Amino acid sequence: MEKIKFELEFLLKTSSRVLENMITTPAGLSEWFSDDVVIKDDLITFKWDSGEEKARLLTKRISDKIKWQWIEDEEDGIDSFCELKYHIDPLTKVVVLTITDFAEEDEMEEAKRLWDNQIHKMKQTLGA
Repeated sequence: MEKIKFELEFLLKTSSRVLENMITTPAGLSEWFSDDVVIKDDLITFKWDSGEEKARLLTKRISDKIKWQWIEDEEDGIDSFCELKYHIDPLTKVVVLTITDFAEEDEMEEAKRLWDNQIHKMKQTLGA
């Protein structure tokens, strides 16, 4: 099935440096995204109780974003990615996190709820 691109935006009361650590390092990602994360070269392994998923790191830019493609999608020839990009709103000084992801049409609402839950967990970890 074809996957459809979607974007979600979250406002975070934290510093960009702290957020960068949360989204680009194994320790940071393990606090809110998965149980454990291993990054070796351009391969990211995300581990959960139910198993693990591997992704290829496509882009990692300091003070900007991280972007990866799930290996399963890559092997299936699906042109999709997951991108976490952030900037500081010049007016409010709040960090704006934009997530770009892909989901099948019948799984779109579930995918959005999953991101909402994960970002809620991140906010709890940040105390924001």
